Amino acid sequence: METKKPNEANPVVTDSIDASETCPSRRELLIQGSKVATGIGVAALLGNLGVSPGKSYGMVQSTMSLLDSLTPARTALLVIDMQRDFLLPEGYAAQAGLNIAPLIAAIRPIGKLLAVGRVSGLLIVHTREGHLPDLSDCPPYKLERSRRANAEIGSKGPLGRLLVRGEVGHDFVDALRPLEREIVIDKPGYSAFAHTMLQQVLTKRGIETLIITGVTTEVCVSSTLRTAVDLGYRCITVSDACASGDPALHKAALAMIGVEGGVFGEVATTAAVVERFA
Repeated sequence: METKKPNEANPVVTDSIDASETCPSRRELLIQGSKVATGIGVAALLGNLGVSPGKSYGMVQSTMSLLDSLTPARTALLVIDMQRDFLLPEGYAAQAGLNIAPLIAAIRPIGKLLAVGRVSGLLIVHTREGHLPDLSDCPPYKLERSRRANAEIGSKGPLGRLLVRGEVGHDFVDALRPLEREIVIDKPGYSAFAHTMLQQVLTKRGIETLIITGVTTEVCVSSTLRTAVDLGYRCITVSDACASGDPALHKAALAMIGVEGGVFGEVATTAAVVERFA
């Protein structure tokens, strides 16, 4: 597509140009991509696409949130991987170089959610990431990656073999130990649905909504959330009850949830969830 050069004798005054004259059509954007968009003001481009500056594309304010509309009997509180290997200084995460302080900070909010969830009759599910002692369920690349991070899965550590089922580090921190009636899902991967019985457990109980907490926001929480949405669950991720060793990754993972009108559900705070069940 050729563009005409402005007459040098009559230079274009950009401040007086109508956005409708300078912005490409949707068809042009699809065909020409970045070539068409080059040099176009962001405000003008967004205006042509029907998006107001400062507003997320596709976001529509719902009249009733998932938190307001949930049914307790059909809701599960999912606590992801609150294990010693991820939360103690002697564990896998610290050995791999993660900043565990934000992960530890999630313990208290999750404790509050467990307390209200138990009183309200929510199904409570705890997950643990770890592998069989012979590492037969650990993909070669995952093992290789952990070796590069100086925290090789299966190697000896102060809490036993790193991320191996049955070791001290694999178990939950004392502050968040499951009650006998609560469900524990041992998982070899990042998503709590991969190679586990979680889907069957939730289906049997008629669960429709998941309140998701745990660590880390960008890995196991996000992986579980995305699978859950694909399986049709309504998901609420609790922002201060999940955590990452990197604040930027935590923020980005949460920001992705609300795009396109809530493609991955909604984000709520611990205070809002507690108030909902008070």
